[in-house]
Amino acid sequence: MRSRQRGATALGILTIVAILGFGLYGVARLVPLYSEYYSVVRVLEQTAKENPGGNQQTLRNSLNRRWSVEDIRSLDYKDVEIKRQGNSLVMRAWYRAEAPFVSNVSLVVDFDKSVNVGASSGP
Repeated sequence: MRSRQRGATALGILTIVAILGFGLYGVARLVPLYSEYYSVVRVLEQTAKENPGGNQQTLRNSLNRRWSVEDIRSLDYKDVEIKRQGNSLVMRAWYRAEAPFVSNVSLVVDFDKSVNVGASSGP
């Protein structure tokens, strides 16, 4: 009686390791982008909380201070859109971040966050 061996071959294991390696490399390239996005979110929320009745200029000044402290580079604080909606102001940060992956292939992520500042009394 002959018995057959079962299991993964060296080529099979190498293929699985290569696929997992590419996946982990992609995740490693995306982690800094998401980390910076969470910094942007934190800055917007803290600014809104700190200035519930502030005007656009007050919000810009607060964003400027916090932007340099958090060292955000994918987006400039001047690119944050501040608009009036009803009796409140809304800060919106929309931007695209790109991370090189392999050769001329890049990973691109679009981020969009809006924060309501609350009722404001000034223009």
